[in-house]
Amino acid sequence: MAKIQKTYTREFKEEAVRLVQSSGKPIAQIARELGISDSAIHGWRKELTEHGKDAFPGKGHQSELEEESRRLKRELERVQQERDILKKAVGIFSREFK
Repeated sequence: MAKIQKTYTREFKEEAVRLVQSSGKPIAQIARELGISDSAIHGWRKELTEHGKDAFPGKGHQSELEEESRRLKRELERVQQERDILKKAVGIFSREFK
C-alpha cells in the first residue's frame, strides 16, 4: 500500500518554527508534541530563514525563478521536438531526390 504524504499549511509550518524559536524546548520535543518529525522542523526553519515571506509557496505556487525555469524547460522540449521532426523530414526528402 502506498504511503500517503501529509501536507501542512503555511501557518502550521510557521507556527512550528515560531514554537522552536520562542519556547526554549528542544526541537525533538516540539516535534513529538506536534506529531511530526524533527527533520521537518529543521527544513521548515531553514526555508523560512532563507526565503522569508516567499517560503512555503504551496502546491502549484512557485517562486518567479522556479516558474521561469519550468517555462524554459517546456520551451526547450518543444524546440527539440521540432528539430527532430525537421531532421527526419530532411532525411526523407534527401532520399527521394537521389
